[in-house]
Amino acid sequence: QVGQVFLYFQWDSLLLEAGFLGVLVAPLRLPKWRSPAWRAHDALTFWLVRWLLFRLMFASGVVKLTSRCPTWWGLTALTYHYETQCIPTPAAWFAHQLPVWFQKLSVVATYIIEIAIPLLFFAPIRRLRLFAFYSQVLLQVLIILTGNYNFFNMLTIVLAFSLLDEEHVGRWLGRGKRRHASAWPPSLRSFLSTLLELTTYGFLVYWSVQYFSLEVNWEKKLLDSKVAFTYHEFTTWLRTVTLPLVGLAFLSLSWEVLSALYRCACVRGCFWKLWATLQWGVFTAATVGMFAVSLVPFTYIDYESNGKLWPGIHQMFSAVERFQVVNSYGLFRRMTGVGGRPEVVLEGSYNGQTWTEIEFMYKPGNVSTAPPVVIPHQPRLDWQMWFAALDHHRSSPWFSSFVHRLLQGKKDVIRLVQVDESRYPFHARPPTYLRAQLYKYWFTGSAEGPAPWWRRQHVQEFFPSVSLGDPALETLLQQHGLKDKTSLKPSADALLPHVLRFLRQLSLPFSGPTVLWSLYLVVAT
Repeated sequence: QVGQVFLYFQWDSLLLEAGFLGVLVAPLRLPKWRSPAWRAHDALTFWLVRWLLFRLMFASGVVKLTSRCPTWWGLTALTYHYETQCIPTPAAWFAHQLPVWFQKLSVVATYIIEIAIPLLFFAPIRRLRLFAFYSQVLLQVLIILTGNYNFFNMLTIVLAFSLLDEEHVGRWLGRGKRRHASAWPPSLRSFLSTLLELTTYGFLVYWSVQYFSLEVNWEKKLLDSKVAFTYHEFTTWLRTVTLPLVGLAFLSLSWEVLSALYRCACVRGCFWKLWATLQWGVFTAATVGMFAVSLVPFTYIDYESNGKLWPGIHQMFSAVERFQVVNSYGLFRRMTGVGGRPEVVLEGSYNGQTWTEIEFMYKPGNVSTAPPVVIPHQPRLDWQMWFAALDHHRSSPWFSSFVHRLLQGKKDVIRLVQVDESRYPFHARPPTYLRAQLYKYWFTGSAEGPAPWWRRQHVQEFFPSVSLGDPALETLLQQHGLKDKTSLKPSADALLPHVLRFLRQLSLPFSGPTVLWSLYLVVAT
C-alpha cells in the first residue's frame, strides 16, 4: 500500500501471505531446554502452505477460462505470450519460434498442471503428491527460462515443497533410508495404492484427450488440439466443484489435526505430553482460523459459492482484510498485445528539433538489444511502463511526475532508468524537452535470426513534448495532486533514515539483480 501501483502485484500479496504463514510454520521456540527440533504440530501448520499453493495454482488456471479471453479459449495464448510479456528473456525469442501446434499443446499442459493436478495436493498416496510436485516445478522452471517474473516462480517452488516428505528430501541429500526389496506378492494395501495411482494417471490422460480433442494428425505429423467444452459448461462445472473442493480441503485438514493430536499422545513424559498438546491446541486454532478466513477470497472464482459461505466467515475476513494475510489470486488472466506489443519510448531534446531516445536498462527499446535476464529482481519502473503503454497516459498519473523529474535531472529517478549514468544520454545536463512515442514491437522471425531481436512500428504520440514550466505539464501535475510539496524532514537523531541512506550508498554502483543475488548467496552460504 505504501508503494501504491509499484508494489501492488499479486506476487507481492503472495509474498505477504507466505511470510505470515512462515510465522506459523517456523515459530520462535522459546523454551530451548530439551526442546526437540521436531514438533507434533509441524505437519498441521505446514498444511496451510499446501493450501496456499492450491489456491494460487487452481485459481490461476480457472481465471484464464472465466475471463473469456479468446486466446486462452483458442489455445493460442502462448503464440503471443513470449513477446508480449513485460520483460522477456533471450529464451523467449526461441520459444516464440516453436510451431503453433506445439504452442497449443503447451496451453493444454498449462491447464492440466494448474487446474487438474492441484487436486492431487491432498491425495493420500505419496507418489501422487510427488507427481504433483514435479509437475508444478516443471511449469515454474519453464516460466523462469522464458520470462523475468522476479521472485514469484522461486517462491512458488518453495511453496511446492509442502508436497514433499522427509524421506524424499533425504534422498536428495544422500540420507535416504534403504528400502528392503519389495515382497511378492504385494500386500493388499500396496496393490490398491498402485491401482489407484494408475487409475488417476489414466483419468488425467482420458480427460485431457476428451476435453481438448487431442488427436494425432499423421499426415502433417503433429498433434491437433482444441477446447471441446463451452463457457457455460465450464462455469457450471466450476459452480459444482467449488464447495466440494472446500469440503475436500477440510477433510484433509481434519486428518492432519487428528494425526497431530495422536502424535502428541505418543510423546513421552506427562509434562512434555501436556506441553505438546497445549501447542497443538494453539496451532490448531490458528490453522483452522486461517483456513476459514481464506475461503472468502478462494471462492471469488465463483460468486454463487462465495455467497453460500457462513456469514461468520465473511465477518472474520472483513476483520483481517486490511492486513492482506489472505488474498485471492489469478495470474495471466488475459493476454494483452495480441496485435503487437505496445511499448512507450521516451525521447529527449535540447532544441525541440533533434530527439534522442532514452534507453531503459531492462524493457525493450533498441531493436538490436537482446532481452535481459533480471530474476529475481523486478524493475518496477520498467514494469509500470509496460502497463502505461496499454492505455492513455492519463491512466498512469505517475508518468507525468516521471517526466517532470527527468526534466529536473533528479539523480534517484535517473538511476531507475540507467544505473550506469554514462549510458543515460542526458547525464551531463537534463534535457530541455521530453516527449514519448508509442510503438508496436514484435519478435523477429527465425529466418531473420535473433539479431536484431525485435522489429517495431510507430503508432502515435503517447505524451506531448513538454519542458519545465510548461502549462500542459503543470496542469497534469496539478490534476493528479503531484505538485511539489514540502516533505516532512526526519529528526536529526533518527537512526533508521541514517541506516537506509548508508545502505543505499553501498548499493549505488550495482544493479538490482546483482544486489539481490548477492543477498541470496550470503543467506545460502
